[in-house]
Amino acid sequence: MPKFVDTSPPGVCIFCRIVAGELPAARVFEDDLTLAFMDLGQVNPGHVLVATKRHAATLFDITPEEGAAVMNTAQRVAAAIRETFDPPGLNLLQANGKEGEQTVFHFHMHVLPRHANDGVGLIWPRKEPGAEVLRGYAEQLADALKHG
Repeated sequence: MPKFVDTSPPGVCIFCRIVAGELPAARVFEDDLTLAFMDLGQVNPGHVLVATKRHAATLFDITPEEGAAVMNTAQRVAAAIRETFDPPGLNLLQANGKEGEQTVFHFHMHVLPRHANDGVGLIWPRKEPGAEVLRGYAEQLADALKHG
């Protein structure tokens, strides 16, 4: 499947242009903090993107309020997808950074209806480092959470 290529001029975000109404989009829902619109690269009927209205590149750049608003909108959109298209499954997908496979650097979440044999693959190698290593990771994260 070809990757999306953002052809906006340098320094101009395609999603910001959609939010501002400068580019057309098949809008599904919006509120004060979010905009939901159909993904141009529909994987399955009903594939929607939920983006923050304010430009923020990644999860690390949004506010807690924006994060909650995106999830609330995604849940509402998912319910509408279920009612309209009746998919047997659904994924919420959100990518951060080039190495995380992010292609548009404006925070957004995919609400993706799923069907058997639809060609979507969500497979990664299991590394199973063992219980002691996992406890060490957990301790490091718990310490970071105490100080953050």
